[in-house]
Amino acid sequence: MGSPRPSVATDARRAVLIRRVRLLVAATIGYNVVEAVVAITAGALASSTALVGFGLDSVIEVSSATAVAWQFSARDSAVRQAREKRALSVIAVSFFALAAYVTVDATRSLLGGEGADQSITGIVLAALSLAIMPVLSLTQRRAGRELGSATAVSDSKQTLLCTYLSGVLLAGLLANAMLGWAWADPLVALFIAVVAVKEGREAWRGESCCAPAGIALTTTGTEDDGCACGPDCGCCHGE
Repeated sequence: MGSPRPSVATDARRAVLIRRVRLLVAATIGYNVVEAVVAITAGALASSTALVGFGLDSVIEVSSATAVAWQFSARDSAVRQAREKRALSVIAVSFFALAAYVTVDATRSLLGGEGADQSITGIVLAALSLAIMPVLSLTQRRAGRELGSATAVSDSKQTLLCTYLSGVLLAGLLANAMLGWAWADPLVALFIAVVAVKEGREAWRGESCCAPAGIALTTTGTEDDGCACGPDCGCCHGE
């Protein structure tokens, strides 16, 4: 008679975790939308390739989550698989286009083009992202691990990547503002381009040991680690 109680408690906890993950994903997407608008606008005003590239990266991250949502809106598994290939191709091309744009513009700046102006707005945005993104990432990762959702954990790692980019961007903007190192901006932009190429290659190859980010699902995780990753995947172990 006592056996149903743990099951009910587990189901209730899972419902709480699923709502939490969905709210965290929605908050991340919403923040990335605002981040993209502010970064691109501030970057255009300051002629900052790094800021514009940072904003475009946020646009791609939002587009990626939207593409995954579109993919999983189909009930038929064959349709989902076909949509996944198309979605990954679009995402990959977007990352490659971002890398090409940033590389050309950053190289032009380094070779004597117009240097970037100081951007207080960009500094504030990068500092906010550096403070907000780690909290979102850590909270979502914890919820995803307890839920046994590979997608939630994978999405949290994408958020953590934005944290690293925010830190590099902030360092470059501060170097320009405080030391007059205008060349720091295109160097940061080139770093963003390298990251974009890496993300694009992984998307093009479909390299993901976890399910695509953005949709909270539980698949074949073991009871020992509560992870839905594949056997060689480190997404639930911080590798």
